[in-house]
Amino acid sequence: MSRIVKAAAVQIAPDLTSRDKTMARVLDAIDEAAGNGADMIVFPETFVPFYPYFSFVLPPCQQGKPHLHLYEQAVTVPSGDTRRIAERCAQYGVVVVLGVNERDHGSLYNAQLIFDGDGTLLLKRRKITPTYHERMVWGQGDGAGLKVVDTRVGRVGALACWEHYNPLARYALMTQHEEIHVAQFPGSLVGPIFAEQIEVTMRHHALESGCFVVNATGWLTDAQIESITPDATLQKALRDGCMTCIITPEGRHVVPPLTTGEGILYGDLDMALVTKRKRMMDSVGHYARPELLSLNHNTDLTPTRHARETGPEFQPIPLED
Repeated sequence: MSRIVKAAAVQIAPDLTSRDKTMARVLDAIDEAAGNGADMIVFPETFVPFYPYFSFVLPPCQQGKPHLHLYEQAVTVPSGDTRRIAERCAQYGVVVVLGVNERDHGSLYNAQLIFDGDGTLLLKRRKITPTYHERMVWGQGDGAGLKVVDTRVGRVGALACWEHYNPLARYALMTQHEEIHVAQFPGSLVGPIFAEQIEVTMRHHALESGCFVVNATGWLTDAQIESITPDATLQKALRDGCMTCIITPEGRHVVPPLTTGEGILYGDLDMALVTKRKRMMDSVGHYARPELLSLNHNTDLTPTRHARETGPEFQPIPLED
């Protein structure tokens, strides 16, 4: 018997000045998508408070002010912000995947949060290797986040942006039998070739994994682009590159992709197509050759505090002693 999941991929602009204002946009989008019957809602990469577009066009000596602003507006997990998302999920019974800039004391991370339909935060994962300019902004994640979780809509895995160019990262999720893969990209970056590359990557992963792919990319208005850099030449690097799409296990678009402007893309996922595809080619099952090829996946959670304690901790001595 077929099981239908209605997915929503959100392509909207963040507010580059305020986490609270971006959060308001997130909550409004959840209200709208849930009101239209969505079972699952996906937002772009590090959407809250915003993707660090400045790091792509500004030299390091000019990044101090916007980088500090990102620190000030970043999300801690858990927090009142994550609680508000959780409450919306529980209110509507929807699964939400949200990209955030996570602040952990003095470091920032590209994090993906998966909330279940009862409001439970099932997974917080960090991008394992920030890409190119992003290494000026974020720390590295670990293998513990390469995890597929059981949600109300099925088994869900997630990767951010160019993690999809790491075949072993994708394979780690494939071995856990993801049914719906969530991808998140910044959008409004690089130019039209970025959108073309995203489409190829999303369709290929759907085919190879035998799962649905729901991908959300961000959007910037002309005014926002001009606020990041007044240089008209550099502004070209902050345009196009959007490919919000929903792909079947057979590598086809469920609906035409959203490549320009703001909107919410909806698609019905017939979960019977997962088995239909895997009957032909299950790359982690009957089509695999584990005696020839295998993956070593370190699932340890890497602590951000690298200190080795070799003796008893000092205990404060009260003055009266």
